[in-house]
Amino acid sequence: MTARSVTHDKFTIERTYPATPSRVFAAFSSAEAKAIWGDTGGLEPADGDAGAAEFDFRVGGRERFGHQWSGTTYRYDAMYYDIVPDQRIVYSYEMYANDARISVSVTTIELAKSGDGTALTYTEQGAYLDDIDQPELRKGGTTEMLDNLTGYLQSQAAR
Repeated sequence: MTARSVTHDKFTIERTYPATPSRVFAAFSSAEAKAIWGDTGGLEPADGDAGAAEFDFRVGGRERFGHQWSGTTYRYDAMYYDIVPDQRIVYSYEMYANDARISVSVTTIELAKSGDGTALTYTEQGAYLDDIDQPELRKGGTTEMLDNLTGYLQSQAAR
């Protein structure tokens, strides 16, 4: 029998973006925007089926996508629980490596006006299963994704 384990972790990342809360919120609520800056894998099919990718940004809606990396198929499956336009997004998501669930997380994104821009607070509470996924890897990937958002918002302002 394989040993089972769970590691619990919480991290918070804060950023200030050179855009209004409505522009930052729009970057999270648009499939087209997230395909540019986000970690969506371009909304590739979640399970090899072209109809499997999903982006339904509303309370009760789902976001799903998948991608392959180094011979492993990774899947992301999220559900939105609370959305307050220009202020807050709360969702949970599961991550899979091939067919093994590797983590379950609850995430809150808070937006607040800060001078001419927006202060974002990203808080994630995760359960990382059987030592397949690691909290420091998740925080690193999330940090990279939020850094990509800076470039996206700057490029949109230049238009």
